Amino acid sequence: MKMLYAAKTIEVGVHPHLALFGLTFDYDILMSTALAFIIFMFLALRMTSKVTDGVPSKIQVFWEMIVGMVTDLAESAMGKRGRKFVPLGVTLFLFILISNWIGFIPSAMHPGASGEILPSPTSDINLPLAMASLVIVWVHIESVRARKVKGYLKHYGQPFAALVPINIIEEITKPVTMTFRLFGNLFSGGLMIAVMTTLLPIYAIPFGEMLWKPFDLGIGAIQAYIFMLLAVLYFGMATSHDEEHETQTTH
Repeated sequence: MKMLYAAKTIEVGVHPHLALFGLTFDYDILMSTALAFIIFMFLALRMTSKVTDGVPSKIQVFWEMIVGMVTDLAESAMGKRGRKFVPLGVTLFLFILISNWIGFIPSAMHPGASGEILPSPTSDINLPLAMASLVIVWVHIESVRARKVKGYLKHYGQPFAALVPINIIEEITKPVTMTFRLFGNLFSGGLMIAVMTTLLPIYAIPFGEMLWKPFDLGIGAIQAYIFMLLAVLYFGMATSHDEEHETQTTH
């Protein structure tokens, strides 16, 4: 009976919302997204005010660690041209990480009976879809810049002209896979909390959340890294030239 009750209380994509000009706005997701943005800007402005050539502060070390990680990844995927995409990679990683970890904050008024006031914004499909769409559109723009229009169109027929439909389908599915990989893993974390709060006795709920939340933080960090990794790799593939592929193949 408890399992049936849990199934009825877990709903996908249901949020407190308001309608404006024919559009629906989930204001809990908007608030948590705004909070993630504020935290990101605070960390950025704090770092710029503390940056020094001498002994770095803790926040400068934190930023240098992230920038170094993304730089190494971008240069290994694209060489020197990868440095152009380091700021985007750092922004994606840190903003998604903050968004994922917001769900760690206990904000439900009545655990097990009411939803979180500040849920993780990436646990709602709209934010991952928006970020994935932005990345893929930017990828195609950079591809046209690097290869010109003729080269951009030509690459769809590589290595054989008969593969054009498959290559087009692959490009269409990229934002879909990026979206559902991030959304699915973050939503599953919230789903586990919902299951525990529904099935466990009320006195055991805090212990269940304490055991799961650290694991959820790890998932959030991994998914932020994977999203950033895919974005960098897509930029690398989109801005490479056919002769580079041939060289890599011969080696």
